[in-house]
This record gives sequence, C-alpha cells and structure tokens, in this order.
Amino acid sequence: MHALKFLTRFAVLGLVSFYDSGCAQEAKPFAGLTFHAAPKALPAGAITADWPHFLGPKHDATTSETKLLGVWPAGGPKKIWELTTGEGYACPVFSAGRLVYFHRVDGKETVDCLDPETGRRFWRFDTPVAYQDRYGFSPGPRSSAVIDGDRIYVAGVTALLHCLDLKTGKLLWRRDLTADYQIPQYFFGYGPTPFVWKDRVIVNVGGKARDGTSGTCVAAFDKLTGKTLWEVEDTWGASYASPIVSTIRGREVALVIAAGDSRPSAGGLLTIDPQTGKVYDRFPWRAKVFESVIAGTPLVVDSTRVYISETYEKGGTLLEFDENLKSKQLWTQRGFGLHWMMPLQIDGHLYGFAGRNPPDTEFKCLEVATGKIVWSDDTRFQESGRTQSFFRASLLQAGERIFCLGEDGLLAEFALTPKGTVTKQRVRLFQAASTWTLPALHRGLLYVVHNERDALSGAPARLICYDFRGE
Repeated sequence: MHALKFLTRFAVLGLVSFYDSGCAQEAKPFAGLTFHAAPKALPAGAITADWPHFLGPKHDATTSETKLLGVWPAGGPKKIWELTTGEGYACPVFSAGRLVYFHRVDGKETVDCLDPETGRRFWRFDTPVAYQDRYGFSPGPRSSAVIDGDRIYVAGVTALLHCLDLKTGKLLWRRDLTADYQIPQYFFGYGPTPFVWKDRVIVNVGGKARDGTSGTCVAAFDKLTGKTLWEVEDTWGASYASPIVSTIRGREVALVIAAGDSRPSAGGLLTIDPQTGKVYDRFPWRAKVFESVIAGTPLVVDSTRVYISETYEKGGTLLEFDENLKSKQLWTQRGFGLHWMMPLQIDGHLYGFAGRNPPDTEFKCLEVATGKIVWSDDTRFQESGRTQSFFRASLLQAGERIFCLGEDGLLAEFALTPKGTVTKQRVRLFQAASTWTLPALHRGLLYVVHNERDALSGAPARLICYDFRGE
C-alpha cells in the first residue's frame, strides 16, 4: 500500500526546476553575491569538522574546530562574502566542500549549493510553494537542509520532502507529506528538520486521520528511494523541534518531540526504536496554552538522561531512562524554559537563555544534578546611549571557546563558569530582528544569517561569511 501511494504521489506532484544539473559544474558568481576578500589560510594543525545539519556535527551546538581568531578587530571579524537571501530561518550546512542553504526566493523554496569560501554557486534547485503564515512571520522554510554523503534532504514549510544529489542538484525522490498524511498547516507551517540514520530518514510527520484524530506522527523513509519503512501513530502531531538518534542505555533510540496544533494542547517526547518504529516511551510535556509550540531539540546529557524544554508554562525537565527505556522525571525547573535554542552542557551545568519573549529573557546557569538555577544574568549593558542585550540568544561552543549570537545581531565571546559569565569580547555585526538561526562554523569560517532588514545599514536579509581563522 505504501509503495502504491508513494508512486501515485510522484505522478501528481507539480513541476520543479533545477539548474546546472546532470554533471558537476564550476561554481559561478550570481546576482546578490558580494565577494569582499579571500580568507586567511587555515592555520597549520587546525582541527576542522563538517557541519552537515543545523545543530552542528554532534547535534548539540558544539564543534571541535580549533585555532580560531583570537582578538576580533574593532569592527568585528573580516567579511569574506555576503549573499542577499530569500525568506526563512534555515542554517547553512556544510560537507564535501559544499555549502547548502535552504530559503524561499520569489515564491519558490530554493536550495542553493555554494562554494563555502567564495559564495559562488554550483547549482540551484527550486519548487513553487503556496504558503502564507497565519501569524505574519516569514513564509520561508523553518527547517534546514541535511547533508548525508552525496545526498541532501530538505523538508519545506508545506511538508514537501526532497532528496537531491549533492554534486549536481538532481532530484532523486520526493514525498508530498501533506498529501500523504493529511498534515494541517499548524501554527507556523511545517517545521522539523529530518534526521538521517543509517539507511533511513526519520521525520516528525505530524499527520492527522481524516476524522482529525490520531494519524501518522513519526515515519521513517528509505533514504535512497523515499519508500515508507515504518510509521508511528499518535495524536501529538509535529513540533518545531528536530528528531535526533542517540544511544540510551546502550541502545540507539530516536528522540522525537511531537507537539502540534491541537485543542486541548498535547505533546511531549516519544522514544522510538529507529529500526522498527516501536515506541518505548511516551512522556507528556506541553503547556496548556493553545498557541504554544516546542522548538528545542532534546539534549542528551549522558547515556541515561535527556533534557527537554518548553517556555510557555512548564519550563525544562530532566528525564532518566531505565533498562526498559521507560522515563522518569528527576526534576522540573520552570525558570529554565528555553524557547528554541540548544543549551550548552559544561562540567555538570547547563547554560542557556531562558524566557519566552525578549523583555523577560535571562541568561542562566543550571546545575544538572539538582535542577537548581545557580545564577541569572539579564546581559543588559549600555552602549551608544541605549540599553542593549542578547535576549533569546544562541550559544555555540568550539573547543574550549564559547560564542554567543544575540537575536538582533550582537556577537560575543563568553567565559562561563558556575560563578558567572564574563564577556571577553563583543561586537555588533548588524542590527536585525529575528536573528534566530544558530551560526555555523566550518573550516575556520563563521556563517551568520539575519532574516530581516538591517536597521543600521538598510541591507536586506543576508547570509554573511566571516573570517574566523587564527594566525
């Protein structure tokens, strides 16, 4: 049945287009790209790592990259290139000498494959999408591309799932998940990023039955063909968090935050066997508020414990799994509810920006063993005659160094300990609201996206590459 449905969907999907397909092409400049200067050479002995998914190599906003720029110039790190982008909130991803960026351009969901050091384009793939956000946010994709070997996987805001060839941009397969599984629009369209595990792509589908009740909540597709391998039925729907696969109690499990648009609101963490689709555990964790979402990917603390968070009512909680992969709460902390960002785990403590909206956001340190908040810092400071802050910022750890990107364009380096935070250096890269995308770090270059117009320069939404290489 699944095979028939899959083939039928292939036959009725609309037209898409791609450029420079069929063979590898030389990267070429294109409209909207500004090249400033070549980066410094990569320092001898520098450790580098691919960044094939939006939370980095280990799905936890950390990377092993070393020998990065020590002291930043007064105006910030040097720009290598910048690109005027379309709409959306995706993070660029990197592998095999390619940068892949997913955005909406002129009403089409667009995948651009670029040279990471020049911004020049190898190919572009796009497909028309009809979507209007019901709350007035960007109509572009919420999820990011995923690179796995020689393939790219992207899931757009209307739940069109595409598999493309990394080298050429050729379409290999696609699934219209909305048509297959009756996915509603949800609050902000479809949002979770797919997760590739071994031979399959695991997706928080969030479908509904035709009577509006239980439907396919999570599914696995063959990564080579798109064929359905297993499905999990549940009423919880699709969240804006992305599934991950990790090892708990010596077994690989898929951890899926499922929390869709429902009355009464419902959702939580599903723990699933990624091979068979068997559900080991179902832990409810969702605010009673109807217009609430969960957007933070689970943080695997160690081989038995997982931290999950929402910011509307309940906050964060730490779960411990027994030998049967059944969970129990170790503690709950209402004051450590992170909206979408991944907290950093350092020496038995979690660090993150807690709070639903900018005015009430605070940078906090939490003790993992007890759930106690050790310190809070509103990060406010005076500059240029006004009070500024990082608000709902993103944290990125590279080796021993901690970087922070504020949600309107402040970049900082922090020293973090249970005694407090010290700002080692700080610079304003731009001033643009909704800078919610975690920056990416690849081969000593820092890639930052701002999703709205820069209030200082008037520049439109951009992807900017900075030279972060040390001497």
